[in-house]
Amino acid sequence: MRLRFGLSTLALLAACHATTPAPSPLAVPDHGVIGVGAEQLTPGFWVRQQRNPDRVVLTAAAIAEQNRVMLERDSSLTDLERLPAVLPRELVRGWVARLSQAPRRQVYDEHGDSVSAAQIAALVAAVQLDAIPAEQPLRFALVTARADLRTFPTRLRVFGGRGNTDIDRWQETALFPGTPAVIVHESADGQWWFVVSQHYAAWVEKSRIAEGPRDVVLGYGRKTPFLVVTGAKVRTVFTPERPAVSELQLDMGVRVPLLADWPAGRPVNGESPYTGHVIELPVHTAAGGLELVPALLPGTADVASDYLPLTAGGVLRQAFKFLGERYGWGHGYNGRDCSGFVSDVYRTFGVDLPRNTGDQEVSPALQGVAFTNADDHARRLAVLRDAQVGDLVYIPGHVMMVIGHIGDVTYIIHDVTGISYLRDGAPVRVTLNGVSVTPLTTLASSADRTWVDNIRGIRRIRP
Repeated sequence: MRLRFGLSTLALLAACHATTPAPSPLAVPDHGVIGVGAEQLTPGFWVRQQRNPDRVVLTAAAIAEQNRVMLERDSSLTDLERLPAVLPRELVRGWVARLSQAPRRQVYDEHGDSVSAAQIAALVAAVQLDAIPAEQPLRFALVTARADLRTFPTRLRVFGGRGNTDIDRWQETALFPGTPAVIVHESADGQWWFVVSQHYAAWVEKSRIAEGPRDVVLGYGRKTPFLVVTGAKVRTVFTPERPAVSELQLDMGVRVPLLADWPAGRPVNGESPYTGHVIELPVHTAAGGLELVPALLPGTADVASDYLPLTAGGVLRQAFKFLGERYGWGHGYNGRDCSGFVSDVYRTFGVDLPRNTGDQEVSPALQGVAFTNADDHARRLAVLRDAQVGDLVYIPGHVMMVIGHIGDVTYIIHDVTGISYLRDGAPVRVTLNGVSVTPLTTLASSADRTWVDNIRGIRRIRP
């Protein structure tokens, strides 16, 4: 299937060549990233290449319709509102058993020691599949603080080999404050819940999530007016009166209710609200339930009163706010990974994406082109050269966002562990471990294969 990407980006480059001098895509600066100079590490460089960077490319109504279709047709998502009021054992067991499986290969802890068979057996026992009842009522909850989702009910970090402690194989993803979920199971020690959110099902520590009534949980994300976090991360102000909402981190794309009618002279947790935004956040009650309480965001926080208009310039400016953030597999290291990065950028425009690269790549709600073994390098390259800002490019296990072109070279921003390029016929490895700007066309996966050869598909958030 040929995807028509519209107006050639090369024509746009020709129009603005006089104002945006192009560094050589083959030069290797001291930092080791081929073809990237200081000017290319700013969103303005790429915004200036767009003929009309602030033209809306997908309206709010179109985005809402795309989200509706995705929730309805994409099997990687779960519509919490459509779950049965009583959950049967088979459904719950399927969720838990699909995730919490004993590893087939040896795994190691942070010290490089082998995780023993006895430790694995204890964790499998802690999952207690046999304790799932024949039926159980549906229970709802809101995330109260950024929460790691785990393969097993444990904080134990495990790795596929000794020495590489970046990729914790039991770190699945993270949920942000205000995310709704359903509670479907409990660990043997009573400290963890297995939860199902719209995008993922895994184990979460009970201290990071509060159970509440269905209407309160599902209604939280629909409250108006609201604010959307448009910075990489913002934090509520410090407050000794309510530690649960003191300096609480809210990541890009998080939506929180705005208490716009809060009296101007009434303090919020001991502080006047006149220099900030009064928002509403979920916390635990003393009895362990859910309560919604006021909190303050500084007036200087990078937030918006609605989802941003989806434009090429907007995508570039949002993506570059993460530049330099440490790569975090499964949203680890208080950051995000490649698919989390593109998802969080697009959330600021109200666009919903599946959590993982494999699901994004094949989602029936997104338009795009898929490549097969019959597509050679020239075919992939031709399509890539027509790619537009914000297009998502997929290779096995990785997703990249197109930011523009310099000559025949396509450039991307992505959250990546590292890249390689060829020098004298041999691949040179550059460790990045963060959100980075790199060329795509010049990258190599081996001496005789490029990243372009590995492209499996391109997805576009456009009409």
